[in-house]
Amino acid sequence: MKNLKNLLKNLVNDESGQDLIEYALVAALVGLGAVASMKTVATAINGAFTNIGTTLTTNT
Repeated sequence: MKNLKNLLKNLVNDESGQDLIEYALVAALVGLGAVASMKTVATAINGAFTNIGTTLTTNT
């Protein structure tokens, strides 16, 4: 019974995988932010190319 109690106590206090989980959460957050901002960037790039195409068509 004492061994089981010690095993459970050690399991609760064990933090060996904590760093890896934290890094994975940070990477997931950065990835989510990048995906969320891609729509805005794509819209801006599309608008810029449309303006360039319109300018080239009307000035030639």
